[in-house]
Formats: sequence, structure tokens, C-alpha cells
Amino acid sequence: MTTSQMSTTTDTTHAVLSQDGAKISYLSMGSGPSVLVLPGALSMAADYAAFASALAEHFTVHIIERRGRGLSSPQGDDYSILKEREDVLALQQGVARNNPLLTKIAVYEPGVSIDGSIPMHWMPGYEKKLAEKNYLDAFVEFSLAVGPERARNTSPWLMKLLLPLFLNSHERKLMLGLLPENLREHQEVARLDSSYENYREIPADVLLMYGGKSNVTWVDMSMERLAAVLPRSETKEFPKLDHFGIDKRAPREVAKAVSVYFLK
Repeated sequence: MTTSQMSTTTDTTHAVLSQDGAKISYLSMGSGPSVLVLPGALSMAADYAAFASALAEHFTVHIIERRGRGLSSPQGDDYSILKEREDVLALQQGVARNNPLLTKIAVYEPGVSIDGSIPMHWMPGYEKKLAEKNYLDAFVEFSLAVGPERARNTSPWLMKLLLPLFLNSHERKLMLGLLPENLREHQEVARLDSSYENYREIPADVLLMYGGKSNVTWVDMSMERLAAVLPRSETKEFPKLDHFGIDKRAPREVAKAVSVYFLK
């Protein structure tokens, strides 16, 4: 998301207070118009450093550390998408005081569920495993349920053996530490299922991005429906990328596309 406020920043960590007093940390770098970066599920600000660094060639980039992560406050028992909205607004007002409007938005495979397109049947078993502190089993259950179609027939024991091939020990530790937050966030996705018509009210230009190799049905559906309801949008496919294109596979490639869109 971008505003037209100009500023100059080095790679530093700051914090703002959200409406309810929660501390929201953020990482800043670059110079130029302000851009806010919001990490996805099971992700932290540092995971988007390469993406932000590429954007910082043209913009001042602020990566929010969402609730329940890093130096930011916990999600809290009253967590909801409204809290996330308040956090973004607090950061927006803090870094772009003279121009509080979001002028352009770019999203990569946003978690928008339509008619149950994002599976939620995994939640009871996942929550039970969290209560038993079987974190790896909980992560596997989630991954098999919402991952690519080609992976959903994989046995849980085999997925556990394969995880080191996809995630190093540091990445696994960070993701396992975010499992409770992941549950609350997906509970909100489930609660907001099929509410995408509300996005008709977004006045900003929106770039909808997706990977051609994501191989998950909900992505195609969300791209199609969002493109239909957003007043001002365009869609861009990255044929060789999957769901992790923006943070792991090709952050500079995605950043280049976002930069071109924001600089129009």
C-alpha cells in the first residue's frame, strides 16, 4: 500500500501505539513516497526484508510487525480484523501524517474465502494438537488442509519427514511459534467468508497478484471475484511463482512489478 507522503529513512525499527494502546512495531528502509507492507499468515516483518529492500530503491518502506509477532503486542482475547485495521491506520498516521490516504494497494494472493473456498475443517484437530503442545503435528495438519492440491494426499508422517526440505530449522521455529496466531487469523477468515462484496467500497487502485504455480483453487476464485467487485483494479500473474513468490521465491521480481504499478 502506498501514500504520496515523502520521507527518508534508514533500515531501522520503530513502534506506534494502536487505538487500544497495543504496541505495533515496524521496520523502515529507503526513501521516497511511503509504502506499507503487511506480512501474511505465519510470517514476520523480517520475512519480507528482501521484498522491501527492492521496493526501497524507489520508496520509503515500512513493514508492519503484526500483533502476536516480534516486538508487537499480543493479539489479545478480543482479536479481530478490526484490530488489524486499527494497527495499519496507526502506522499510516504515524508515517504519513500529511497525507493519510492510501492511494494504491497491491496484494499477493490475499486470504479471501468465498463459499468456503479456503478449507477450515482442520481447525478442531489443529486446536486440539496445540492444546497438547504437539506443534509440529498441528502445523502438518494445517499445511495438508490448505496447501496445494497436489500435496493434500500426502500422509502426515511423510509430510513431517519432508518439511526440512522446504523449511530450514530457523523458519520452522518461527512458524511453529506463530501457530496460535494463525488459528485466530483463520477464524477471522472463516467468519468473513463470502463478505468480499464489501470491497466495492475501496476507492484506491488495486493490483491483484498471484502465482501461476500456486495450485490452490481458492486463489483463482478470489482473483476472479475481487477483480469483479473492486472499482479500480488490474490483475497480474507470475507464471513461474507459487504462493510464496513474494517473500521466498522471487521477492525482487514481485517488488519490481509493484514498483512499476505504484510509480504509474
